[in-house]
Amino acid sequence: MSITVFVTPIPLLRFDPSNAKRTSSSIFVRPGVCVKGGIRRSSRLESSSHLPAAMLVDNRPVLSDLCASGLAGGIALCCLKLWQETAKRSLFDQKLNRKLVHISIGLVFMLCWPLFSAGRRGAMLAALTPGINIFRMLFLGLGIYKDEGTVKSMTRFGDHRELLKGPLYYATTITLACIICWRTSPIAIAAICNLCAGDGLADVIGRRFGNLKLPYNRNKSIAGSITMALSGFLTSVGYMYYFASFGYLERSWEMVLGFLIVSIASALVESLPISTDLDDNLTVPIASMLMGSLVF
Repeated sequence: MSITVFVTPIPLLRFDPSNAKRTSSSIFVRPGVCVKGGIRRSSRLESSSHLPAAMLVDNRPVLSDLCASGLAGGIALCCLKLWQETAKRSLFDQKLNRKLVHISIGLVFMLCWPLFSAGRRGAMLAALTPGINIFRMLFLGLGIYKDEGTVKSMTRFGDHRELLKGPLYYATTITLACIICWRTSPIAIAAICNLCAGDGLADVIGRRFGNLKLPYNRNKSIAGSITMALSGFLTSVGYMYYFASFGYLERSWEMVLGFLIVSIASALVESLPISTDLDDNLTVPIASMLMGSLVF
């Protein structure tokens, strides 16, 4: 008796190189991730709608973005009101109070970015909060309306016209970081972290421990410049991990090195006399974005 066995061929799974993106170092990365200079990051405005996000309203992205915009604005406003109260009650020295505003507002606001959806709409609605602050600084600085708490907490000498410089540049930087770079770009992280943490802590530490001055600028200290480079760098790395946890970019040692280079360059520019003559809230973001565009 003969037995005939029928064998159904099983198709072999073959790797198709056309379905993957290959870097110059033969590393395959998932679709939707750009590779430039060895640094892996998502496309600028997150063309993929499947990137993870902490959206507030499921399946209703427009409503979710509007809610996120309101929540982010409310959190930033509460943070600002806190420092206004400390300024009114003179709990801190006015210069220290001003720097606490400088350090916290931008970094707290950036924590809210995962609440927004992917794409241009999310970026624009996120930019709404700092964008409104641009007009607010203009109106206050020009004296169109008055807010003693804001003026006292955000200026060096209590002159409302000071808001037309540093605070206005500060709000403009964060607005442009949202619109142009957004959360998939390490350039946005570097610009905001060096502006907020780097420049802010440099002044705080420099005033207390800045006995040794820079030979080319007696208004700046060695301790302040070192603090700026380190704090800007470490904060940038922290936000890299934060945004990577949501899938907006992929952390890598190349990106860490890029953050270090940008932070050192920003600290050097901040230490120059031109930053004192203009405003370091203007020169530091420009330096961060220009250097970031070269290394990322």
